Amino acid sequence: MPSVFSDDREQEGDLSLVTRMTGHSVPGIALAGPPGASPHSAKPPAEGHSQLLQATCIPCLRASLLHPPSQQLWDGRRSCPCSHWVKEAETTDMTESSMKKLASTLLDAITDKDPLVQEQVCSALCSLGEARPVETLRACEEYLRQHDKLAHPYRAAVLRAMERVLSSRASELDKDTASTIILLASSEMTKTKDLVWDWQQAASGVLVAVGRQFISKVMEELLRRLHPGTLPHCAVLHTLASLSVANAFGVVPFLPSVLSSLLPVLGVAKQDTVRVAFCSALQRFSEGALEYLANLDRAPDPTVRKDAFATDIFSAYDVLFHQWLQSREAKLRLAVVEALGPMSHLLPSERLEEQLPKLLPGILALYKKHAETFYLSKSLGQILEAAVSVGSRTLETQLDALLAALHSQICVPVESSSPLVMSNQKEVLRCFTVLACSSPDRLLAFLLPRLDTSNERTRVGTLQVVRHVINSAAAQMEDKKPFILSSMRLPLLDTNSKVKRAVVQVISAMAHHGYLEQPGGEAMIEYIVQQCALPPEQEPEKPGPGSKDPKADSVRAISVRTLYLVSTTVDRMSHVLWPYLLQFLTPVRFTGALTPLCRSLVHLAQKRQEAGADAFLIQYDAHASLPSPYAVTGRLLVVSSSPYLGDGRGAAALRLLSVLHPNIHPLLGQHWETTVPLLLGYLDEHTEETLPQEEWEEKLLMFLRDTLAIISDNAWICQLSLELCRQLPCYDEAPQEKNFLYKCIGTTLGAASSKEVVRKHLQELLETARYQEEAEREGLACCFGICAISHLEDTLAQLEDFVRSEVFRKSIGILNIFKDRSENEVEKVKSALILCYGHVAARAPRELVLAKVESDILRNICQHFSTKVLGIKVETKDPALKLCLVQSVCMVSRAICSSTQAGSFHFTRKAELVAQMMEFIRAEPPDSLRTPIRKKAMLTCTYLVSVEPALDEQARADVIHGCLHSIMALLPEPKEEDGGCQKSLYLETLHALEDLLTSLLQRNMTPQGLQIMIEHLSPWIKSPRGHERARALGLSALLLRYFLEHLRVSALVPFHNLGLLIGLFSPRCADLWPATRQEAVDCVYSLLYLQLGYEGFSRDYRDDVAERLLSLKDGLVHPDPAILFHTCHSVGQIIAKRLPPDQLISLLLTMFEALGDPEKNCSRAATVMINCLLQERGGVLQEKVPEIVSVLRSKLQEAQGEHVLPAAQHSVYLLATQHCAAVVSSLLGSPLPLDSHTCMLWRALAVEPRLAAQVLGLLLEKMSRDVPFKESRAFLLGRTPDRVATLLPLSATCALFEVMSTPAAGPAVLELYPQLFVVLLLRVSCTVGVQLPRNLQAQERRGASPALATRNLEPCSSAVDTLRSMLLRSGSEDVVQRMDLEGGWELLRTSAGHEEGATRLARAMAEHAGPRLPLVLKTLACTHSSAYENQRVTTTAFLAELLNSNVANDLMLLDSLLESLAARQKDTCASVRRLVLRGLANLASGCPDKEKMEFRTASIRLFGHLNKVCHGDCEDVFLDQVVGGLAPLLLHLQDPQATVASACRFALRMCGPNLACEELSAAFQKHLQEGRALHFGEFLNTTCKHLMHHFPDLLGRLLTTCLFYFKSSWENVRAAAPLFTGKHHPLPHPHAARQPRLMPPLHRVPGAALGAQAAAAGGPGPAHCGAPDPAEGPGPRGADEGC
Repeated sequence: MPSVFSDDREQEGDLSLVTRMTGHSVPGIALAGPPGASPHSAKPPAEGHSQLLQATCIPCLRASLLHPPSQQLWDGRRSCPCSHWVKEAETTDMTESSMKKLASTLLDAITDKDPLVQEQVCSALCSLGEARPVETLRACEEYLRQHDKLAHPYRAAVLRAMERVLSSRASELDKDTASTIILLASSEMTKTKDLVWDWQQAASGVLVAVGRQFISKVMEELLRRLHPGTLPHCAVLHTLASLSVANAFGVVPFLPSVLSSLLPVLGVAKQDTVRVAFCSALQRFSEGALEYLANLDRAPDPTVRKDAFATDIFSAYDVLFHQWLQSREAKLRLAVVEALGPMSHLLPSERLEEQLPKLLPGILALYKKHAETFYLSKSLGQILEAAVSVGSRTLETQLDALLAALHSQICVPVESSSPLVMSNQKEVLRCFTVLACSSPDRLLAFLLPRLDTSNERTRVGTLQVVRHVINSAAAQMEDKKPFILSSMRLPLLDTNSKVKRAVVQVISAMAHHGYLEQPGGEAMIEYIVQQCALPPEQEPEKPGPGSKDPKADSVRAISVRTLYLVSTTVDRMSHVLWPYLLQFLTPVRFTGALTPLCRSLVHLAQKRQEAGADAFLIQYDAHASLPSPYAVTGRLLVVSSSPYLGDGRGAAALRLLSVLHPNIHPLLGQHWETTVPLLLGYLDEHTEETLPQEEWEEKLLMFLRDTLAIISDNAWICQLSLELCRQLPCYDEAPQEKNFLYKCIGTTLGAASSKEVVRKHLQELLETARYQEEAEREGLACCFGICAISHLEDTLAQLEDFVRSEVFRKSIGILNIFKDRSENEVEKVKSALILCYGHVAARAPRELVLAKVESDILRNICQHFSTKVLGIKVETKDPALKLCLVQSVCMVSRAICSSTQAGSFHFTRKAELVAQMMEFIRAEPPDSLRTPIRKKAMLTCTYLVSVEPALDEQARADVIHGCLHSIMALLPEPKEEDGGCQKSLYLETLHALEDLLTSLLQRNMTPQGLQIMIEHLSPWIKSPRGHERARALGLSALLLRYFLEHLRVSALVPFHNLGLLIGLFSPRCADLWPATRQEAVDCVYSLLYLQLGYEGFSRDYRDDVAERLLSLKDGLVHPDPAILFHTCHSVGQIIAKRLPPDQLISLLLTMFEALGDPEKNCSRAATVMINCLLQERGGVLQEKVPEIVSVLRSKLQEAQGEHVLPAAQHSVYLLATQHCAAVVSSLLGSPLPLDSHTCMLWRALAVEPRLAAQVLGLLLEKMSRDVPFKESRAFLLGRTPDRVATLLPLSATCALFEVMSTPAAGPAVLELYPQLFVVLLLRVSCTVGVQLPRNLQAQERRGASPALATRNLEPCSSAVDTLRSMLLRSGSEDVVQRMDLEGGWELLRTSAGHEEGATRLARAMAEHAGPRLPLVLKTLACTHSSAYENQRVTTTAFLAELLNSNVANDLMLLDSLLESLAARQKDTCASVRRLVLRGLANLASGCPDKEKMEFRTASIRLFGHLNKVCHGDCEDVFLDQVVGGLAPLLLHLQDPQATVASACRFALRMCGPNLACEELSAAFQKHLQEGRALHFGEFLNTTCKHLMHHFPDLLGRLLTTCLFYFKSSWENVRAAAPLFTGKHHPLPHPHAARQPRLMPPLHRVPGAALGAQAAAAGGPGPAHCGAPDPAEGPGPRGADEGC
């Protein structure tokens, strides 16, 4: 919701609000603050109080509409939020007109339709009235007078505001103002005869408020409204009644006049509403008169007497009682009854006595007619008081009826939801008080017999009345105490909770009034104590009347409060309760009352101490029923062991024990005064949930031990022990306290010096113990153990005596197994005895117990555990017996370990006991934890491990394996709601396992010892079940922390298994269980610090890098996988920074193992960390690359997760970026055929162009380095051919295929296009007919497995596929498609069709990949001397076919092609020579014409125009083109197309100057002019002469070009070619003198020198790259390039 006045629109809204409230606009209104400011933060203007209105209330009204009413509504106690401005108006010199305007605006707003706004306006008026009451009231009066037509709800609102102002400011009015207001209010009140209660009540309120100060004027006006013989207005009656109560001293003097005017018209009143008004007025008149008469000392006229009103009141009474009370209208009857109560006090005495026989029955009869009886009871009480005050005798005759009626009323159940019922009960009890004071005997005779009834309501009601009259009529009940006490006999036996509460309340009243001092009072005290002892579960659930807490009104709670209040506040009860309450301490049935008893006794004892020592000391002889000091001591000490039960009875018992010390033993005072407060302080520091029970019990036992040492009286101690033994049966239902009592007995016997007494009590304990109870067996054993501290020999002797005794033999005799005693009972006795021996060993002095461990203690323990029947050992099935054995052996082992002589003690039965413990552990169910046997057995093993002799390695391994299997396989730990005990047992068992493992580790604190422990945990760390992993990681973290904390490095040694351990734990940082992730980080953290410790760093050293792990733990809590794996990457970075280089490979290999983890998250984390390590530290792994790649490949075959392969690809990529050659070599070692995973690894090397190019280069090198095949002996001898492919080139070929099958390899393939094409073409040629090795042939026949690639492994097919893949990846899809259509690939694979396949490949390349050919031919140039015939055949076929395409001319390849073919003319292979000839034939045949005349014409003309722009650096280039195109241009002067021939003329004329031969250029200009007839023979003869003379070195090139045109499709051109050739007949070698002139132009022709050399050698010159197709005409390439 927006704030008030948040912008200009808000201001406008508030202005409209003013307009709406006032009904007209307010000119000049100005807000007190800027837009957006709080309306209460602005100050009022210094002048112009007319603006104060707008700054004061309108913002407040606006804020009140925008904020909750609870924050903005104001009542009479709170002023308007703007009241500080109104208060300022009080101190400001505000003019009357400004004040009037302010009030007027507010009054105008009173008519707002919103009730909230109306209320705020009224509050503002009240605040204004507080500051300026007179002006405000005048403004209101004037407003109502001027707005005569204003609706009554708004008039009422203004009147209520006036009343609130007058209620506090009426004294400031002057008489004129008061008169004006009185007249206004009177007029408003009586303006309409109809009853408009809201309006008329508001006007009446104004008159009443003014009447408090101006009573005469108000009464004068009201009397003026009373007309004789006419019924007054109801509002007038109401006003008179209200004034009588508000100002009794002012109204009562006018009462005679008022009554004289009203009484005559009572009979005229027929309407019930008028009659009710009259009744209310008479009631108030009577109450005012009674107040006046009761305070005559302050009255203005002290001479006024009751008689002044008696006659008039009786007249009114007569009408009300005899006429109006008979009405059928219930409301009227109640109004009459309510008026009769106070009126009865004003009736004349004789009249009252006369009317009582009719009045009382009339009132009582109404009880049956009205459900709400409060007004009846209230009036009846007033009438009874009036009757008693006049000494009425008639009342006696009505007493029975009154008691019966009142009793029925008090027995009505009280409902908290009906306050009138509660009030009615109070009034009824008031009536009983009146009757008890006047007729106590009659009252008790009526009440006491009703206590014997069994009806709950009757008994409870009666007890309430009894309690009330005991308190309110104490004097009258003084001599009735014995009767009342005796009548409580049956109520004391009632078990109803409500009756019990009522009885306790009666006893409380009795205690205050001396009843409990009477005979029979002790029964009442005992009853209170009994109720204090009620258990909580028996308390009622329903709350009592008016109670918010049901427990607060329970019987026990009320009884506890009553007992304490009686003990502390009623002085006369002190001698009654002391020392009587002591006898309730020891009986079991009062256990629940111990806390309140102790508190009361403490208070009573302290009061007695203050009175003197004689009063405090208890005379036990005079009080035979009191418990002895020994009983009190034992009882209070034992109940203190459970200090928080029973509302904290432990603290209460200790306080009482401390106070009672003089009555227990005189020597205890100083010691107890010091120690008891310490015990109490310890309890204050804890709660029931946090108190360590064993520690608390030990403090109490120490308190008892010190107490006995101080007393040091054997007789006293023996008596105490006897009393403690007697109390044992009292605690059968409280096992914990009985257990502690046994400990107290053991402590007491330990302090006794009499051996006979000690052995006697021990024997009795053994004979009387309840062995079926586990707590009792434990307690008995504790007793023997504590006693053995001082009496070891006697304790052991007594145990053996008991075994030999008749009692024990009857228990375990063989016949009894089948008779009376069950086997289970016998096992329980044995369990107790075994436990006793264990506690004796645990508590006896260490220097004495070692000598008896094996000879006495263990011998007897084993004897009792192993039962023999007829000489055969019987295995026990009782888990309790097993548990006792385990517990006892544990205590024996602990005793040995804690002895100072443990190092020299040789425990011969150690191995036997360990084996027995492990047998118990293995016998437990592996999936559930039901008993603590596992925990106790592992704890026993923990102590046994530390004892000599040491366990052998196998035994240690068995212990670790057995214990881990017993705990790890348990179901997930129980939650709190499943049972706190079960969870506690689980945690304790886990702690026992932790202690055992750390104990075993401590025996071998070396890296090897740590490794052994972790190896045992490793299967659980990798478990598919989350809770098992969590436990294993928790144990691992614990062991590592322990190892780190106890690390002692004497010399710098390597932590050789660091990598293995980190590799095991680090992937768990992404486990599905958050707890496991946290523990994994802790493990890595500890391992890094262990490494630092082995490097020589101190234990307190903190490494910044390692410490970052702790900050990363928060990221592992987040379930978002992105955050999780980012955190894992950070963990990997930290590991990479701190891991020694020699541990890196072991870490990686361990993490590779984690790739197959069944927990996918951990597998993913392993991949993240592996790649992080490779990225950070991969540079040092060059020698390990083969091993890494090999392991990675094997793990890929095992791993199932889809995430593993991409991660492995990235790993190989990271390795390759650092060790490319090693990775390539390692992958090439993969077996063939390549499996799918290896293929994916090869593809991973192509994801980055630079790396892909490097990999491709290495593979090409590998492919070229080795021979492509090996020839078998059979082949060498000329038998059947048998060539077998070598593996390295074959693997490289397959690898190339995989690398180039990746789209990302495209740029690298383009970069190495010529090398790849040539090498793969050669590979295809040399593998034709080559076979696979025999092992690979067998695999091919068996068929590839699903994990292997499905590609053909046959050497030639593999090479063809790779070549095809290379062309596809390089963008030569058209070549591949052409080959597919023509079947070229299949031809390449076969010996018969291979040559044709190469030819088709060349044709497809020439057609669709021409721009690639120059570099390809350059790479192929070096292959003519290949040692492999197949390669020479293939390349020659490829080159020969290129000569059949015009691409040779287009790309200027003719020279290089001819040179390559020329080099192969003398090859030893006939196929090669044949293919050379085919190439020359292809050269001669040329290509068919595909161009149109227009295109040729345009191309030739363009060639001529290029002369204009080819200058400078490009001039030599253009010259080469001119020389190359000279022959075609000359021949095509004979072209059948005239336009082409004309274009040739133009081109020759334009290019002539470029030849730097003036004669030749002049000949071109002379013979080739447009429009001139050309004599071709003459022109050709002239031209050839100049060429032969000036350019002899070009003749071979020109002649070679002419050869193309011998088969031209145009006859004239075909005829011109031999003519041109014939004109170039041989010339003598040019003279030396002319050589310099010819050299410059030859130097400018790039192919001139080469042509000259070729001509000199007698062979053809190199074909010029620009040589045209004879059918196309000269220079199309030149034209194209020009374009």
